[in-house]
Amino acid sequence: MTKSMNAEEVSELLAAEFGANSDYVGQLLDRYLQDPASVDVEWRAWFEKMVGGSPAVASAAPSYVAATVQPAPQPVVASPAATPAAAPAEAVAVSADKQPIRGAAAKIVENMETSLGVPTATSVREIPIKVLDENRRLMNKSLESMGRRRVSFTHLIAWAVVRATGKFPVMIHGYESVDGAPHRIARESINVGVAVDVTKKDGTRTLLVPNVKDAGSKTFREFVDAYDDVVQRARDGKLTIPDFQGTTISLTNPGTLGTTASVPRLMAGQGTIIATGSIDYPAEYQAMAPESLSQLGISKVMTITSTYDHRIIQGAESGAFLARVHELLLGRDRFYETIFADLELPISPVHWAVDTNPALLGGDRRAEEIQKQAKVFNLITMYRVRGHLDADIDPLGLLKGKHHSELDMEYHGLTVWDLDREFVTGGLGGKDTATLRQILDMLHRFYCGTVGYEYRHIQSPEQKDWLRARIEADPPPVDPEVRKKILWKLISAEAFERFLGRKYIGQKRFSVEGGETIIALLDQLVEGAARRGIVDVTIGMSHRGRLNVMANVVGRFCERIFTAFEGIVHPNFPYDVSDVKYHQGATGVRETADGRQIELTVVPNPSHLEFINPIVEGRVRAKQDRAGDGAVDQYLAVLLHGDAAFAGEGVVAETLNMSQLSGYRTGGTIHVIVNNQIGFTTTPEAGRSSTYCTDVARMVQAPIFHVNGDDPDAAYNTLQIAMDYRQRFHKDVVIDLLGFRRHGHNEGDEPTYTQPIMYRRVDEHPGPQTIYARRLVREGVLSEADVDALLADRNSRYEDALARSKAIVERVGKTPVVPAPIVDADEIPVVETGIGRDAVQSIAEALTRVPSQFNLNPKVLTLLARRNKMTLGEVPVDWGVAEGMAFASLVLEGTPVRLSGEDSTRGTFSHRHAGFVDTNTGEVWRPIQNLSADQARMDVFDSPLSEAGVLGFDYGYSLNYPQHW
Repeated sequence: MTKSMNAEEVSELLAAEFGANSDYVGQLLDRYLQDPASVDVEWRAWFEKMVGGSPAVASAAPSYVAATVQPAPQPVVASPAATPAAAPAEAVAVSADKQPIRGAAAKIVENMETSLGVPTATSVREIPIKVLDENRRLMNKSLESMGRRRVSFTHLIAWAVVRATGKFPVMIHGYESVDGAPHRIARESINVGVAVDVTKKDGTRTLLVPNVKDAGSKTFREFVDAYDDVVQRARDGKLTIPDFQGTTISLTNPGTLGTTASVPRLMAGQGTIIATGSIDYPAEYQAMAPESLSQLGISKVMTITSTYDHRIIQGAESGAFLARVHELLLGRDRFYETIFADLELPISPVHWAVDTNPALLGGDRRAEEIQKQAKVFNLITMYRVRGHLDADIDPLGLLKGKHHSELDMEYHGLTVWDLDREFVTGGLGGKDTATLRQILDMLHRFYCGTVGYEYRHIQSPEQKDWLRARIEADPPPVDPEVRKKILWKLISAEAFERFLGRKYIGQKRFSVEGGETIIALLDQLVEGAARRGIVDVTIGMSHRGRLNVMANVVGRFCERIFTAFEGIVHPNFPYDVSDVKYHQGATGVRETADGRQIELTVVPNPSHLEFINPIVEGRVRAKQDRAGDGAVDQYLAVLLHGDAAFAGEGVVAETLNMSQLSGYRTGGTIHVIVNNQIGFTTTPEAGRSSTYCTDVARMVQAPIFHVNGDDPDAAYNTLQIAMDYRQRFHKDVVIDLLGFRRHGHNEGDEPTYTQPIMYRRVDEHPGPQTIYARRLVREGVLSEADVDALLADRNSRYEDALARSKAIVERVGKTPVVPAPIVDADEIPVVETGIGRDAVQSIAEALTRVPSQFNLNPKVLTLLARRNKMTLGEVPVDWGVAEGMAFASLVLEGTPVRLSGEDSTRGTFSHRHAGFVDTNTGEVWRPIQNLSADQARMDVFDSPLSEAGVLGFDYGYSLNYPQHW
């Protein structure tokens, strides 16, 4: 732009380009003309283009640059009059300090005067905000529990404006005169201007109106993110030119200053500006007590105005637009349901309802009052029974759609108007009476936090009442010294896995990463067991996390473990030669923090997961029998389970069934499930018919506690209840500790083949140790320097243990492991099973062709390319391709194929890949099921993690298997 411009033309250009924000841009121009380096690169480029080296523009600067300080005007002294005039009526002198308006303030004056040229009209509407207020409370409680940002009134009102604009697009139209003729500008994008009051360094304030671009195409969550982004950048002085351009509708909120209603000015080019007033009770009710307002069902209200360009928008359109905003804020057309779903909140919103308060209806309404009280009791009971369904127990946030309608107050006939009315509680939280709002707050706090409790299936009133008293009370704060010990164990657990992964790349260790809280929990279990008089703890577990338990719970086994990774057997443990290291056991005597001694045993387990359970129970019963009377309180069995195995293996149910039988009971077992929310590759939906993996424990009426592994404090408090329950009632108890699995089934496995969406969440998760450390720093328990010192100390100890193990290797030398020769006991006759070349080529093409619009993991594409080369004879054929060709040829010949078993789709050794997963949608594509229209069926089922049940089922299935379906 090289044309010379005077000050007025510069003002017109900025007003046309930036509207209400032109004064802000004028200040930036001020700074640029004095020092170009004082503005950022984008503004500098825009101003350079605008100025173009023109001195005329530079001379226009004084219209923006704050005037230099002028000398104060001298007082004018009147000359004495020659002849006294007739005395007029006595004048009153008015003192005034007249100050010129310059700079940005002058620009605001100019904008306001320009806005007078826009013929506007204003629609006004008053909206009750009871439903808006209550739903915002619900959202923010849930969001805070997840550590996420709160939602404001303005977020919700602005979103209602966006949704209403979608139905009334005329509200974002603009007016323009083209060659002297009026034109309507029909815009499509809803660019919402957001009024931001910014306080500058000198204490003065300015109003900026950046906009959220294309708000109509966003979800609520995306809209809030974009909204908060422009507001924050406005306050930080980081707005750019596009942030101001293209505003089609604006929202301002003078209600934050207590203004009841406002008619703001509409800038040229916009169609509408919305203003919201203060939120309060109507003036005639503001002197009433809150209890009276609640009884009468009086809602706070908010005035909202729509000021619009009357040349293109009519009053009826503006009125209908505000009516639509009103409807949405009352919750019509699932307005709040969609917001809750988009925020992934496991709760339901409240809805607008007509109030029916029996106390105000006159006559004898005693029966109706009793019925309403009974509804409150029903609501309390349902939280005790089903509150766990709303609990925040999943660190990955993958558990959705589990909310039960019986947890909604509206299901029981209660409405938003009842929230501040008082009811009898039946002793909930130690209170005899409370408002419904307080009752719901307590129920959410007790039953829907980071622990979900299942105990109402227990038939014993004594046990239920004992558990209810413990659950319905706020737990005491965890002692800071205990919290430091918990963090130390989290650090030890995570550092151990990372140390092994760094030192022994590619070696299997069956890491516990993602479930490190189990190590801190077991550590505190040992400490708590000793305090309760227990002298011996016997632990049974499978391979996952076993090395970490030996190193950081039993303790003093790092040197032995590292020596095994170095390839030799530690001379102090000669029997280790018989099995792989993650099947081995350990025994030790540990001294607790308060000086007690307790014996710990991790029982060896040659795989097969849960078969160790009855062995541990038998060993503990033997110890108790040998010790004599009273030993049931001194010897404890602890079983660690995987979630898929606990639900899938029949030996679990058999062991539970023995727990209360006289010949087999051991006084109660503490079951801890290291819940990765997956088997090898089998999802919970394919691995069990029940809601939880723990449902099998309900058969013996064991209390079940579902705990979010990201909250070690909650895990610690839950452990105290579990151990006290075991010692008092001598029954099994289950702690279901939900986390995730950082790697695949083992460290060499690639989990994104089959769980791309889950592992996207896993990759984004910092881990429980990082989350807990941040929490302790935030709460002042430790400093960041303290945490760094703990990390350095832990790694130093592992380095020392490794150095000792390497010294043993140097002294003993490595012992080569020679595999035993494979002896083929049976001769299998060769059967002709070949197929023709044409069949091979057609099958190969079908097996390696990716459907259009399907998003495939890049590693899978590489796999398909390699398989294609195998079918062409360019490289040797592997087992997976041979198997796929065999299955495909069978179904093409009309013979149906059924594969059933754990991880049948991918194959136990990740060789089969009978199905591929879309990385965006999770949809499964199975090539062999889609070879031709007349092929036989090809079914692939990922079964529960079963030792015998699935085998028996499919054996029976095969006995009556028809040749054709």
